[in-house]
Formats: sequence, structure tokens, C-alpha cells
Amino acid sequence: MSFDHPARLAAGIVGVILFAVLYTFLARRTTARDLLYSNVAFFRDAARPRRWIPRALQTLWVLALAGVVLGISGPHLVLPVPARDGHVFICIDTSGSMASTDVFPTRGAAAKAAARAFIAEAPAGTSIGVIAFSGAAGIVVPLSADHRLVSSQLDEVPMPDGATAIGDALKLAGESLPAKGHRVVILITDGVNNAGTDPMEAARWLGSQHIPVYTVGIGTEAGGLIPGTSEEATIDEEALRGYASVSGGAYARVSNATQLREALAHLGRITSLQRKAVDASLSFAIAGALGMLLAFLAGFGLGRYP
Repeated sequence: MSFDHPARLAAGIVGVILFAVLYTFLARRTTARDLLYSNVAFFRDAARPRRWIPRALQTLWVLALAGVVLGISGPHLVLPVPARDGHVFICIDTSGSMASTDVFPTRGAAAKAAARAFIAEAPAGTSIGVIAFSGAAGIVVPLSADHRLVSSQLDEVPMPDGATAIGDALKLAGESLPAKGHRVVILITDGVNNAGTDPMEAARWLGSQHIPVYTVGIGTEAGGLIPGTSEEATIDEEALRGYASVSGGAYARVSNATQLREALAHLGRITSLQRKAVDASLSFAIAGALGMLLAFLAGFGLGRYP
């Protein structure tokens, strides 16, 4: 939390402390005066069950006054808010290993279904594009806020074949995103980079541009063979964590189609949020004023004023 007027906050804190001290003093003086003109035994028995009332009223007054003080101090809270200028590129691995059937029906088909889940969860107005990569990277769907169009164009993602150029995909995504706004790259892959640009270098560059990379590794622990070869389909988890870390994103490992859809749906919700400083002056001021009104009405109804 930050404040536009810290001097007002400091003065207000002093005022709240003085108010609490004065309220306590007046409450005790009133209680002492009542004891002079009461049957002490009767007063003690009658007052014992309600000793909490003056303390509760005092606490309410202090909290209400603190709310007003915070309100006039210009507080700003950093909160996640929907991004009005969100831009996301989904990079889908289409290398030969994505034809592996250890994730039903294939890793590639599961990736497309998960991308559709992401699009379905993304807020209206978020521009989404799709990049496919194997030995090279290419844009399948340019950035568009027409989510229905983007989802339908996923059918144009190529069938699995070839090498894995993760760095080329990250570089193409970064170069194709707008220069400003809330920008995110999502990488879905099962392989080890073996072609093109160094992906760690590309991820660092994206991080320097404030573009986080969220990496999703797909494949079971047992793994599977790349169809038509004797080569095992593996995941370089350490590298995927590294790409996410240096860019300010996060990494997730999924081992079946359901987990992959859930992971992408979750990303569809959270990647469209950005943390911004929100002016909370009015909220604190209104809360403080309502607290004062409640304290006044409660005290009036109970006859409990110093």
C-alpha cells in the first residue's frame, strides 16, 4: 500500500491515538460519576454483563476514524485487475514427438484441445494468436480479439513432424506482440530444444520486455516413443522452468489431457489479469463514515456515551 499524502496519515494516526485516550478517560469519569449516585451492589450486578459494550463502541469509533484518516491520505492498493489491452500468443509444439500416444489421443491433439480451453476462459477483448513450431516457427493465427475465429483456426495447426525449435517460437511471439500493453506468451511443448535460436536467450529478452513466458510441459513419467522411430519422447523440465523463471512466468507439468485442459483454462483466467495500483481513498472514507454512523446510532440506542 502507498499513500499520496503521508503527512496526513501521520497526523491522522496521532489524532486517532489522542481520540482513543480521551474516549477512555471520559468513559472512566462517567463510570465513576455513576457510582457516586447508585446503589453500588445493584450497579455492579447490572453492569457486569455489559462491560464489553463501551469497549466495543470505543473500538468501533477508533476503527471508523482510522478509515477516514486512511481515506484522506490517498491510499493506493496493488490489486489484480482485468487487463483491457491484453495480448497472448500460444506457442504449440508440432515436432514429431507430439504424435506420441502416452497422452490420449496424442500429445498434439491434447495440446489443441487445451488451447481451445484457454480461449474459452480468456476475457472478451483479449487478443489471442497461435504459433506452431517444429524445426521452424510460423504464425497460424495472428492476434485477434475474435475468440471464435481463433478457436476455429486451431484446426490449421500442422500435424506433428520434425525437430523442436523452441527459441524460434519465443522469438517470433515477442516480435509479433505489440510494443505496449499487457503481453504474455504461453509455451506448450514436450521436447528438448534441438534447432534454431537459443530459447534461454529468447526468454531473457522477453523478460526484459516485461513479457512473461508460461511454460507447460506435456508427457507422462513413463514417456513414449516417437511414432516411426526408436527415439524416446522426453521433457527437459529444468529448461522449461528456466524459461519461465527468467521471463517472470511459471512452469507446469501435465501428464494427461484433462490436466492439460485445466492448466490452460487456469492460464486463460490469470494471464488476463495485471497488478495495478488502485485508488482506495473513497472506499476507506465511506467505510469510515459508515462506521461512525453505526457507532453513533449504537451509542444513542444504548445510552452509552462518555
